[in-house]
Amino acid sequence: MQNFNHVSYLWNEQKAAEISHDEVALLVYRSNLLGADLRLTNYGGGNTSCKVLARDPLTGQEVEVMWVKGSGGDLGTMKRSGLAALYVERLRSLKNVYRGLEYEDEMVELFNHCIFDLASKAPSIDTPLHGFLPFKHIDHLHPDAAIAIAAAKDGERITHELFGGSIGWVGWRRPGFELGLELKKCLDDNAAKGIALKGIMLGSHGLFTWGDTAYESYVNTLEVIERCAEYLEENYGKKRPVFGGAKQESLPATERQKIAVQTAPILRGYCSSERKMVGHFTDVPTVLDFINSHDLAHLAPMGTSCPDHFLRTKIAPLVLDPQKTDDKTYLETAFETYRAGYRTYYEGCKRANSPAMRDPNPVVILYPGVGMFTFAKDKTTARLASEYYINAINVMRGAEAVSEYTSLPHQEAFDIEYWLLEEAKLQRMPKPKPLTGRVALVTGSAGGIGKAIARKFAEEGASVVLNDLNADRLEEAKAEFLADFGKDAVATTLLDVTDEHSVEAAFQAACLAFGGIDIVVNNAGISISKSILEHSLDEWDKLYDILVKGQFVVSRASVDVMRKQGFGGDILNIVSKNAVVSGPNNAGYGSAKAAQAHLTRLLAAELGADKIRVNMVNPDAVIAGSNIWAGGWAEGRAKAYGVSVEELPAYYAKRTLLGEIILPEDIANACFAFVGGLLNKTTGNALNVDGGVAMGFLR
Repeated sequence: MQNFNHVSYLWNEQKAAEISHDEVALLVYRSNLLGADLRLTNYGGGNTSCKVLARDPLTGQEVEVMWVKGSGGDLGTMKRSGLAALYVERLRSLKNVYRGLEYEDEMVELFNHCIFDLASKAPSIDTPLHGFLPFKHIDHLHPDAAIAIAAAKDGERITHELFGGSIGWVGWRRPGFELGLELKKCLDDNAAKGIALKGIMLGSHGLFTWGDTAYESYVNTLEVIERCAEYLEENYGKKRPVFGGAKQESLPATERQKIAVQTAPILRGYCSSERKMVGHFTDVPTVLDFINSHDLAHLAPMGTSCPDHFLRTKIAPLVLDPQKTDDKTYLETAFETYRAGYRTYYEGCKRANSPAMRDPNPVVILYPGVGMFTFAKDKTTARLASEYYINAINVMRGAEAVSEYTSLPHQEAFDIEYWLLEEAKLQRMPKPKPLTGRVALVTGSAGGIGKAIARKFAEEGASVVLNDLNADRLEEAKAEFLADFGKDAVATTLLDVTDEHSVEAAFQAACLAFGGIDIVVNNAGISISKSILEHSLDEWDKLYDILVKGQFVVSRASVDVMRKQGFGGDILNIVSKNAVVSGPNNAGYGSAKAAQAHLTRLLAAELGADKIRVNMVNPDAVIAGSNIWAGGWAEGRAKAYGVSVEELPAYYAKRTLLGEIILPEDIANACFAFVGGLLNKTTGNALNVDGGVAMGFLR
């Protein structure tokens, strides 16, 4: 067992011994361990490799094969299928056809001629960096501690002194074929001097380390990063206070959260001028130390150094003036100034073949005293942008402690952001799902119709806010959604639609989790079927409280958030066939549903100018998984129609024109029809999902 203070030693001898016969399996194991510690590399960042002897399927001869992380993978979660396998000799022979730096992008297609395992992952741009080095096991990571030195003005000197010359230095070069050649040259130049390197620092970029075995490479990597981190720790506050000391104090945690909730929808609206964005907020100490510091004004505009950081966070963040955030004119000007600056950056750096300018809005927004907001196409990307900018903060912090921080020149940054290979990767990405970038809150979504609607929305790309009165039921639904859609797709909150404070708290949770709300479905309900003489006043009040008052309170909260965002939204009300059909023993429920239906029309008329569409779905006889059949409703309806409870499903299906049983998924599909993009000019409308009940035809 190794002792480390700044990195995690996770190697398990027993587990490694079980796969010791398979070098590729050890590579996957090592990669997963490295990727599990975000102090070593970011999600999706870095790459690892190993070289093994294998039998060539064409010649039967033993050849050297390199297995290396393929394009677009993540070390922490990578499996064997995430690796690319290439003939080492063929890869190195590409030097014979390399035409120089100006033409290095054309080498990427030639990697395909070097593939050994045709079922393996596509090779990444970093493939030659591993291929030209002779070592059996290689790790290329982006640890904050190492990049802090790599991005320091005196980084080369510090690296040499810190490691006694055993870690080489290669100045900034965009990843690619040329950088691979420079790594090999650095190794050879040092060998000519009798120096056996154990790693190479890449200026402004990251770290290369290696070993003869998977374990040796792993430990060497940890040891180098540990030493970098120790050196930074020794120097924090030695020369001057970290980030020049605090310029202002953080607001109390509850106040920060309150401001974040109020501000997130407004910022989301501005960031969504090109397309809908989802937000993420954090106020961790690392962020607060930076945004409250004297050095914020100096360091933030400089931007990041590591390409992985930059690609996620844009050229620079938008820094807000905390004294002016309540001023709409100030915010409009701040965003327009940022967009104009981005356009100037693009126009000043673009080349003849550059792709068209992308979204000019900021990804990272810093609010001194409060925290950091990030906005991106989905929650995962927004969260990762936040994590990457925290990495960048750590890099700036370390570089300033030991020297001076240096960022990428704008032209170098642009050439990465608008790299044709990067553009080609973006073009190959799947088309976004219809609800990507949208946030949905479905009341009563821990079961039945509500859960079916939330599931449909999540399947179509939305971030969903699950809620219920029953905490146990909500936890069960949460576990199900996390397993199926991942942690970034779902948030949960307890919600009582009749309690405005509970509703307010639920919408605050949504704004804090995702930055706002786009789709609200009033689904929570209750059913009571009794004759007028059997119907109590308490039951009457309960129906109107949950169905009518609940719809009103939730809709009111929805409008408040949607107006802050300024780009409209959807309110959907799950009403009923009973809103228009006069069935027996149904005075309370039917009249409450009629009130819900008319409230839908009233709000559609009122909110049209805000581009907020208000529509309704009218189900009938949705039995499967629905809570309305509890509490005597099934017995009441069976009694009203003169059938048994067991006969109800068949009875309901038989009376419809289509003879169909209605399922929760049918209601979910109807809701998606309203919000999926094809009915954006529809409001005040109703869609019947009842299998065809002639008495329920709208008139």
